[in-house]
Parts: sequence; structure tokens; C-alpha cells
Amino acid sequence: MNAKENTKRDALSEKYGTRMTEPGYQEKTDAEIIELAKGNADFFGVLMERYETPLLRYIHRISSFDRDDAEDILQESFIKAYRNLNDFDHDSKFSSWMYRIVRNQTIDVARKRKIRVTVSIDEHDLTHILRATTDIEDETARKYDLARINVVVRSLPETYREALILRFLEEKSYEEIMDILHLPKGTVATLISRGKKILHENLSKEGIER
Repeated sequence: MNAKENTKRDALSEKYGTRMTEPGYQEKTDAEIIELAKGNADFFGVLMERYETPLLRYIHRISSFDRDDAEDILQESFIKAYRNLNDFDHDSKFSSWMYRIVRNQTIDVARKRKIRVTVSIDEHDLTHILRATTDIEDETARKYDLARINVVVRSLPETYREALILRFLEEKSYEEIMDILHLPKGTVATLISRGKKILHENLSKEGIER
């Protein structure tokens, strides 16, 4: 982590939580930490540390924002989460709630800047999603050029692409995806099933999958 990243994290930690590595607290559940944080902002730092890495990765997967912009989005998301901690519904997971806040913040920033939200899928993620959704072997993927396949994946309609990312890259359950996207379970299942079908069809059109 570079100096700029440390500065951002320290500024947020100072305001909304400083006990990033306090012994014993890392073993507590999210629900337990949330209750502690409601009475003492220092404890929110445990949640920040717990979810910083996966949420930053998620921002990069659903957008083309660079590292600095992604960190700013995450910082604003943590601030919003802390300010609205009393509104958190304990019937859902804190992680799903944070993913929804981060997703909405990413979309809001893109809209304010009048830029189209596009995905950024690296080679590792691309290979992973191909294994999970198609019959394409690694050797075949290399033969047809991962960059070419990446174009096909990125060209998927946003709603389908986002559902596939949450399911197969973020490895979220249908219930978690419901909470993140605010959609009924049946709709989530349809998006995933239809997204896989469209991906197959588009790959076939490119002669990559039969």
C-alpha cells in the first residue's frame, strides 16, 4: 500500500474507526461489530479492514475507474454506511449491504461524470468466468485470444453481466445477489441463466464455442 493509500485510509479511520487490528475484535461477527460501532465509532474500523480488499476488487470489476477513483468511491461508501448504520437490516448480511452501497456509489459517480460504466476484467477473472459459465477449455481460450473473448464478455448487456460477475467472480449466493441488486430471487435466477445463454450465443457467433 503506497503513501497516498495510507493517507486516505488513515483519514477515514481517524473519523470512523481506529481499532483496525485490536486483538479479539477480528474474531467477532459483523453483527457483533455493528452493535459495538453504534456506540463507539472506533469499532467501525474493523469492518473497514474486513471488507476493503474485496470491495475495491468489486469496484474494479464493474467499472473502468482507476485505483485512485476506486479508493475515493470506497471511502465515500464507508462514510455512507457508517452514517446509516442504524438503518442496517439485520435480516440481510452486512457484506451484501456494503456491496449495494458500493455499487450505487460507483454508478452515481459515473453518472455525475457523464461516463458509461464499463467493466474491467483481467485475465484471471476472465478465465474463471469462462470455466464457470461455458465449456471452453483454457487451451481453447488461449487459441482464440483471451482479449477477443474479453470483448465478447464485456459486450454483454449490463444487467446480465453484473449478475454473472456477482455469481461467478464475487461468488455470491442468489440471496446475496437479491439484496445487492434489490431484485426478486426469480429475477436473479433468470438474469444468470439468460446471461449464460447470451454469452454462449455470442461466443458461438465469434466461432469460439460450438
